[in-house]
Amino acid sequence: MGNVITLAGLGPGDPGMITLAAAEALAKSKCIWLRTGVHPAVEWLKKRGIPFNTFDHVYREAADFQEVYLRIARHIVELGRREDVLYALPGHPLVAEESAELIVEWAAREGLEVRVIPGVSFLDAVVAAIGIDPARGLNIVNGLEIDRQRIHPGVGTVIIQAYSRIVLSEIKLALMECYPDDHPVVVVTAAGVPGQERVDRTRLYDLDRVETVNHLTSIYVPRLEGAAGCSYPLDRLVEVMARLRGVDGCPWDREQDHRTLRKYLLEEAYEVVDALDSQDMYNLCEELGDLLLQIVFHAQIASERGHFNINDVVGTIAEKMIRRHPHVFGDVRVESSADVIVNWAAIKEKEKPEQKRTGLLEGIPGHLPALMKAQNMQSRAAKAGFDWPDYKGALDKVYEELGEIQEALKNGSGAQRESEIGDILFAVVNLARLLKIDAEVALTKTANKFLQRFRYIEDKASSSGLELAECSLDQMDAWWEEVKKAEKSIKK
Repeated sequence: MGNVITLAGLGPGDPGMITLAAAEALAKSKCIWLRTGVHPAVEWLKKRGIPFNTFDHVYREAADFQEVYLRIARHIVELGRREDVLYALPGHPLVAEESAELIVEWAAREGLEVRVIPGVSFLDAVVAAIGIDPARGLNIVNGLEIDRQRIHPGVGTVIIQAYSRIVLSEIKLALMECYPDDHPVVVVTAAGVPGQERVDRTRLYDLDRVETVNHLTSIYVPRLEGAAGCSYPLDRLVEVMARLRGVDGCPWDREQDHRTLRKYLLEEAYEVVDALDSQDMYNLCEELGDLLLQIVFHAQIASERGHFNINDVVGTIAEKMIRRHPHVFGDVRVESSADVIVNWAAIKEKEKPEQKRTGLLEGIPGHLPALMKAQNMQSRAAKAGFDWPDYKGALDKVYEELGEIQEALKNGSGAQRESEIGDILFAVVNLARLLKIDAEVALTKTANKFLQRFRYIEDKASSSGLELAECSLDQMDAWWEEVKKAEKSIKK
């Protein structure tokens, strides 16, 4: 048999909480390493004459915790190649222990056997100290990475690594973005250690003023009443993007910024529209994911620069939707969707009074496709009363513009013809708007219809053994009419 790496838990502090299996393994092992000698159970080991080494020197030498965990894992795996080794950690060996995670991962790659001896975790001691049931939901957060962790106000939260007042201050500021300033919090120090356990109940605004703080300090934040508890599946995508943008991530992803990603955002949005038009639900699911990736990408870049993160994006739009739907979340009454639109516009104006436009048509995004831009302009002008009473006036305008292009074709310059073509298109968009037709959608459908019909012509030419350029216009027209008739028969 090969060598075995044993991961054993020393419990939260009280030697009485060291399991019998862990005690027996410690007594028999010839090569024992502790993650740290700063643990109440260490005296118990000394009294029993159990020899051990610690990695405390690594904590003093390393630049950060990530380097500590990497060096520990590397050393244990190297020992495991030569002999049996027991690595003992506070609490449970696999609960909030990154070095143990790395050892398990690296040992598996090398075919080394890893044995895990469970221990009473600090979580067991914390829930016992404050009297809560973890089965009701418990979110575990690393206090040293509070800015990159997900806070779920809808469930109780335990924050670990809260070992100094500076860390407590950072935790407090992060929590204040999700909870009221006076939300209750519980600070637990030395949970499960006889004679040392301390439980301080205070308010969030006083979190960094508690008397006792050390390496055995954890924080419990009760759930916020009324907040939804959910699994936040978006987290996985956010974490993937953070990894791609990280130091050892993808070179291409790391090079991108808001500007370079613009074209991809537009492309993905149009691909979603294309999937909607084709009514392909499988493709729609995939394209919505691609579009969501672009949103997460931009949020990650903004987070790295300290502007906002994906939680801010989700929180802002959720609050906006609640605020703009008082007929659902408040006591406002509406009779129709038209009332909803009127309320929406009024609320929107109140939200941004300081951003008064110099003109009614200011603020329309410059990168909108021309048809959408025209339709937005016409809709805004209509709100001020600059509009036809019905579609008939808009239709007459289309005929008028057609007459003007005929005149420009006879006597006008290239610039005049271009201008008149633009006028016709603008008039047609206005007609579509008054008929409650989205011009962009209508033209997209027609373009797709042209594509399908032209493909039919190409297929007919190919089946006839001809190149398209060899076909006469009459022949292509005949095939065109043929596919049109086939479409009409399907609709019937």
